[in-house]
Amino acid sequence: MFLPHTENERQEMLRTIGVDTLEDLFADIPATLRLKARLDLPPSASEAQIWQEARRLAARNRDLDTYPCFLGAGAYDHLIPAAVSALVSRGEFLTAYTPYQAEVSQGELQAMWEYQSMMVELTGMDVANSSMYDGATALAEAAMLAATATGRSRVVVPQNVHPEYREVTATYLGARGLQLVDLPFEGLTGEIDLAALAKELEAGAVAAVVIQNPNFFGIIETRAKEAVELAHKAGALLIVVAEPISLAILTSPGELGADIAVGNGQPLGNQIAFGGPHFGFFAARHELLRRLPGRLVGETVDRQGRRGFVLALQTREQHIRREKATSNICTNQALNALTAVVYLALLGPEGLKEIAHACLQKSHYAAEKLQQIPGCSLAFSGSFYQEFVLAVPVDTGELDRRLLDAGIIGPLPLIKLLPGAEWEDKVLVCVTEARSRAEIDRFAGVVADAVAAARTARSEEGVRKGREG
Repeated sequence: MFLPHTENERQEMLRTIGVDTLEDLFADIPATLRLKARLDLPPSASEAQIWQEARRLAARNRDLDTYPCFLGAGAYDHLIPAAVSALVSRGEFLTAYTPYQAEVSQGELQAMWEYQSMMVELTGMDVANSSMYDGATALAEAAMLAATATGRSRVVVPQNVHPEYREVTATYLGARGLQLVDLPFEGLTGEIDLAALAKELEAGAVAAVVIQNPNFFGIIETRAKEAVELAHKAGALLIVVAEPISLAILTSPGELGADIAVGNGQPLGNQIAFGGPHFGFFAARHELLRRLPGRLVGETVDRQGRRGFVLALQTREQHIRREKATSNICTNQALNALTAVVYLALLGPEGLKEIAHACLQKSHYAAEKLQQIPGCSLAFSGSFYQEFVLAVPVDTGELDRRLLDAGIIGPLPLIKLLPGAEWEDKVLVCVTEARSRAEIDRFAGVVADAVAAARTARSEEGVRKGREG
């Protein structure tokens, strides 16, 4: 923060509080923790010079405005209508804050109510709260809700659920003395292993089973309904981690019979923005309403019969006693959730279906092109939505570098997130409606060149070793 105080003003403030120097204010901080040397800062500059330097630094980034992106894994590059940014940047939306006094926050409460209504329709569930921080914390909160509701301590999470979601959930559960149970997935299809699930449920004490659909590998869980039935038969809740745009064409969590649906709302009109801020959605069956984390906005009428909105449920510790709270979530991502409302309202159900179909079709086109490259193949046989795992006969780090040199943000080398030698040759490719045929063809061309170069290098290495031998 820039504080334009003169030296005389600083000295007067120091005298007023009874110290001689600014350093005296930090006397309680051990000397070993203080900065020894002065910061090596450049000389002062004019506003124009600072803007010039900022633009120079920004130009070093590989941004989505200039690079086509084939990277997904939880954050997705979608086309966003210009009207979304124009509307959510209005002052009454941009400056709205937590509605501590609901009676004078009717505009924000209505926006949150509209958001809840849309998420209920999208997920097929009975009720949705007014958003969460992100998808990972939403899953963690759902897991803890299930443990409280069932009185059980184990939450089964398949290994084809996003690894970062698994890590966050394990951290939350561990702090409560609860356990995240690993569950394998089928190596052929990439889907959940129902036989392993049934065996785990027989062990008892399972509070919830988690399914991500489409899962981390982009595979559609075609037997999700069977998993729901297995979980319910064992007295466990079923939590679905959903990708919101895919819900326009896939069976909703509510139709599957899920108890809770969570996910990351970034695809709904929100920019990737270097990973955030995003928002998480949380929807559930009516029976779990009073256990929902965060806040719930309700619609009502006043004494004159005029429509109004209220905070019908506030279960966070800021509003009630900590031991009675269902969550430590302190706020919701209201502006990001409002962005989703505007995006969904502009597109409508049919527009959202068109986008989902485009993601499906373009990703399958890309998969067909890539499989024509010698040595490249899909790692799983299961049906996929907008992402797929590709095995490549080239070092994935080298492939990533080649793509960046060609002006393309490449897919995720899975070895970065998943341990084990089996992931060293695999990348997670994402293709949304934002990618054109020309971009997909150019991407496949760079992959083909990288594979050819690797094959040539291996051949030359073989000849060299043969001569040395």
